[in-house]
Amino acid sequence: MLELGQLLRLLDSHSAPLWSAALFDVADQLGFASVMVAVLPSKHASLESSFVQSNYSPAWRQRYQSEKLHTVDPTVQHCMSSVLPLVWQPDSFSHSAQGALYEEASNYGIRSGITFPMHGCNGEAGLISFASDMKPGPVFNAQLTHYMSELSLVRDYAFESSLPFLRAHNAAEPVPHLTRRELEVLKWVMAGKSSWEISRITDCAEATVNFHISNIRQKFNVSTRQQALVKAIALGIINPEDRHR
Repeated sequence: MLELGQLLRLLDSHSAPLWSAALFDVADQLGFASVMVAVLPSKHASLESSFVQSNYSPAWRQRYQSEKLHTVDPTVQHCMSSVLPLVWQPDSFSHSAQGALYEEASNYGIRSGITFPMHGCNGEAGLISFASDMKPGPVFNAQLTHYMSELSLVRDYAFESSLPFLRAHNAAEPVPHLTRRELEVLKWVMAGKSSWEISRITDCAEATVNFHISNIRQKFNVSTRQQALVKAIALGIINPEDRHR
């Protein structure tokens, strides 16, 4: 059984290596030798802005990143739209690419596991996966059932204690401050509206709209409105799900 002191080590860790070591020790005690955690400022942010720690095989991590396997990873897809944990069920993978991903991961000792989504109060999103080399089946399921509540608790402490590292990771790129009108204009750009259409919607001159867009581009240090839009979404300033109806 986990002790509170083991979880508090996560909160007390002042460096990413110490934090990771504490997390890996806790997971290993619960029977999971492999752990991967990834946290984003928002679920629409770019992967470059994520805080990632893992003791998966370096060769597998390099392969995963270089081939952009997150695009077919069912755990990633699940965690962006659910708060429920996902027990890995290889037989239920929806298409061949997911099956191939599982078979390749198994070669690196990542054969069975569970992934917990992580969603924060300020829009942060992420996941934590606990994996082992055990074959999926009754024995693994029994172990998972025994430790499920403790794994969930580890997820909560890991997520909360990871946020300072996430903020430090993204501190190099300051978030531009947009005025209320600039934010409104950018949301209409996100909705696919032209400058003329935005001027009609907001009851101001088209030149004024273009003035706001020019300011937005300068603040994001980009040359087009679409590039500014991509950056704003990546930084969590605007959310595609909040677009004007």
